[in-house]
Amino acid sequence: MDSAILADPNVYNRTRGRQVSEMRATTPVFPPGRYGRRRDGRRRKPLTLIVAATLFGIVALGVTWSYYQKFGQTNYSPEIVGWNEPTDAEMVIKFRVRVPEGESASCALRARDFQGYELGTRTVTVPAPPGGGEVEVTESVPTTARAVVGDVMSCRPVG
Repeated sequence: MDSAILADPNVYNRTRGRQVSEMRATTPVFPPGRYGRRRDGRRRKPLTLIVAATLFGIVALGVTWSYYQKFGQTNYSPEIVGWNEPTDAEMVIKFRVRVPEGESASCALRARDFQGYELGTRTVTVPAPPGGGEVEVTESVPTTARAVVGDVMSCRPVG
């Protein structure tokens, strides 16, 4: 910009045309059939949003309940009793598991070395005692090297 124009003190007093104090807005007029359907300025009622949120909540509760029935609160609770002195080829793990009457438990056993690396796994089926309750089981897990720790990773219903 030209600094001579900006330095002129009369520049600030000049106006171009007449001054407008207010401007009235008019709604635009569009040709019919063009630009799709026009929305009116009203807000939509939140009924659709409330119904959708309620349905989503009901579905989420249903899914949660079904997963809880399938995977939650298990009657199959394992507990390690101990293990025998391992060899280079196997580790014998002794554990106790609670099994409901008339059912069987499928338990995943694992043998690990001193660093925690898995050396062998085995899945065993444990039948329930008469009347249900705890069963003490001794099972061997084949290993690829000498293990130092035996684990019962999980017990769940067979099937």
